[in-house]
Amino acid sequence: MQNLPILGITMGDPFGNGPEITVKALSDKSVYDRCCPLVVGDVSCMEYAARVAKTVSGIDIRIRPIHAVSEARFEYGTIDVYDMGIVPAAKIPGDPADPKPFGLGATSLGGEASFRYVVKVIELAMAGEVDATITNALSKEAINMAGHHYSGHTEIYADYTHTSKYTMMLAHEDLRVVHVSTHVSLREACDRVKKDRVLDVIRIADAGCKAIGIKEPKIAVAGLNPHCGENGMFGVEEIEEIQPAIDAALAEGIDIPEKKPTPPDTVFSKALGGWYDIVVAMYHDQGHIPLKVEGFVYNKTEGHWDAVAGVNVTLGLPIIRASVDHGTGFGHAGNGGANALSLVNAMDYGIRMANAKKEA
Repeated sequence: MQNLPILGITMGDPFGNGPEITVKALSDKSVYDRCCPLVVGDVSCMEYAARVAKTVSGIDIRIRPIHAVSEARFEYGTIDVYDMGIVPAAKIPGDPADPKPFGLGATSLGGEASFRYVVKVIELAMAGEVDATITNALSKEAINMAGHHYSGHTEIYADYTHTSKYTMMLAHEDLRVVHVSTHVSLREACDRVKKDRVLDVIRIADAGCKAIGIKEPKIAVAGLNPHCGENGMFGVEEIEEIQPAIDAALAEGIDIPEKKPTPPDTVFSKALGGWYDIVVAMYHDQGHIPLKVEGFVYNKTEGHWDAVAGVNVTLGLPIIRASVDHGTGFGHAGNGGANALSLVNAMDYGIRMANAKKEA
């Protein structure tokens, strides 16, 4: 147990799907064979989720409150919860004996709680008390309602770790994508495609692949415009900003097989075919859509999600952060039906990166 990495797992929004997903993920004994999981959240919410899991799925899990990492036992069958004591049990709507959706959306209480869980897990990682951090979903609207004006996890991590050069990596199996920009308007995203930023993201992509054990990463750099601008007919960003960044990266020894921008409408098919280890996307949806088409599988016959897979990793930080690649699921939270696959995938990435860091 002493050689296994300690994962600090945030509970996510207390009125979202995080608590029940966490209970489901940690009901798998094999998790404890690979890591030492520690949940940062509220015991009240985790106990509620455990009762729902028992009612719906027959999962029998105990919740154990702690107030320091040193108090954790990491024993299968009992989830150690670093109790922040923010959400009173009386504020949790519903009845675990008759599980139904909470019917709540974004709230200031949920935003305050989920924000403070994230800050605490960052503090624990920066102090070396946990080896990797794993985040469940929070609501951007809720944290802003609580007075914390961030556009998401990534920006909170960057601020509290004092990191200026970072990027989001999405991963599903062997498909990996990093982004030049994320949570900005499409109009602003186009303005952010500048040589220095593109070059920074290429470098971070190369280092990120090496951090998960890919010794000689092959990188694709997507264009911004249709057909990569068609030699300036549809835009000049490829000529003026992206190609100069690629040339600089090649001069540093980074492997970009195409040696030029790859058209966005073919780059992901090539990546799935094994041409590249990672794709540098120019903006949020350019990278997110192909990942979620691959990882999110809806069963229209039975009316539920068969898979909600994928991982969000923040590269460039001094600590490890991997996250679920889905939202809070407010419309379904509380009924015990949430899918834990994305959290399991995020934990796998956290374990992989923590082990690689220890071996480096």
